[in-house]
Amino acid sequence: MEIVVFVEQENFEKLKDALFKDEIVSRASIKYKKSEKNGYYFIISGNEEQIKKARELCKELGEEVEEKEKILEENKKEEEKAIEGFGNIFQ
Repeated sequence: MEIVVFVEQENFEKLKDALFKDEIVSRASIKYKKSEKNGYYFIISGNEEQIKKARELCKELGEEVEEKEKILEENKKEEEKAIEGFGNIFQ
């Protein structure tokens, strides 16, 4: 399972701390990236229990985005570019 959560700049550190310090959610894959808006996207991948707990933690500070697939696709492209660039180092 995967969710994408948008958080305003002023709540970024609070939410980041909450997610990484939580015993359940910290075992999930948590990535964050700057958004064009004034804030960040958290991309959280994990099992059902981890996602449920992440949603609880995010409820007060952020909101799940409707354009989840678009954000995930952009993130995947950025990761692929980074891998390609890293591969060029060894040529």
